[in-house]
Amino acid sequence: MLIWMGALVVGTAIGMLQVGWIDTTMEFIASVYTRLFQLLAVPTIVLAVITTLSTLGGQKDSGRIFRTALKYTILTTVSAAAVGLLLYVIVAPGNLPEGIAASSGLSDISEYSQKSYSEHFLSVVPNNIVRPFLEGNVLSLILIAFAVGMALSRMKRTEGVEAVLKVLFGLQELLFHLIHWLIWTLPLGILAFSAQLASQMTAGVAAESLGKYILVIIGGNCIQFFVVLPLFLLSRGLNPVHVLSKMMPAVLMALFTKSSAATLPVTMETSEKRLGVSPKDARFVLPICTTVNMNGCAAFILVTSLFVMQNGGIELTIPTMLLWLLLSVVSAIGNAGVPMGCFFLTLSLMSGIGAPVAIMGIILPVYTIIDMIETAENVWSDSCVAAMTDHDVK
Repeated sequence: MLIWMGALVVGTAIGMLQVGWIDTTMEFIASVYTRLFQLLAVPTIVLAVITTLSTLGGQKDSGRIFRTALKYTILTTVSAAAVGLLLYVIVAPGNLPEGIAASSGLSDISEYSQKSYSEHFLSVVPNNIVRPFLEGNVLSLILIAFAVGMALSRMKRTEGVEAVLKVLFGLQELLFHLIHWLIWTLPLGILAFSAQLASQMTAGVAAESLGKYILVIIGGNCIQFFVVLPLFLLSRGLNPVHVLSKMMPAVLMALFTKSSAATLPVTMETSEKRLGVSPKDARFVLPICTTVNMNGCAAFILVTSLFVMQNGGIELTIPTMLLWLLLSVVSAIGNAGVPMGCFFLTLSLMSGIGAPVAIMGIILPVYTIIDMIETAENVWSDSCVAAMTDHDVK
């Protein structure tokens, strides 16, 4: 984190120098990182959705526990996205300067904004299994991944099915390794993105717009963390202060590791030994929640998508915002619980509709703080779902 913050400070200072060849170099480096993000984003989310859904085939003996956990997962995730949407409407972040929004180098999105809802829906429904991969149509790919994952979950575990699953999980591990390499070199990307932002910032407009965007993201996470999730616990007769105090080791670890998957062993041990959740419930619910219960991610996807689309000239009508609320919830459920998982996922969604993804690079320098808060919220939500499920089952 210190290295990332140092890169942010140095990049900002370099950008404020307004030296031509330095600005050109930083813009080139930022473009390279944007392309690398796009390269890894699409296969990562597709494999995450397939592998997550494919594991549901062995849950028949614990159907009640699974249904209860899934119910609370959906309710908390939808509420997190709804809180983010409400704050976005109230705070109303403005647009970034036109030069920044137009610097993505992507195709014009006017065709998208002129499509009717029926035409846009038809463009999402795939008619060729290869074309969505070639075009980067992530919404179509999510539909394909959902169908494949559900099919694998319901098939008998024959030798052929096991071989397919081993390949899919192996590819997912490979992608995570590549992402780890990219994150390891990310300070250079943060330096370039922050320098690019500082050199293009004019009249404080970008700072004001980004400030309101960050306020919506962090404010929504805090409301979900300290208000909404405790209300869920109270509705089941559980004391939220007691639950949070017992789960604090896992929440703090999530804050610093920025990975709910890496925190899972601590979350399970803490819930069993400190909170008193039965091992059967904890060991069944928490691994599932680590993958599908992404409160902070759903809010981030929704708010960031609206912010990027708004800057791209797409009109944010009420039906559009409600549609993206649904998409953010569905997408978050398939997100991998790894550092920057939400960022990659949102980037792939925006790439799929042709929105100006360069704005994601502008968000990146402050994303490390957002990611820490979101991951802590995700693990806190996982803990709440496990506690409520255990309470209901008992």
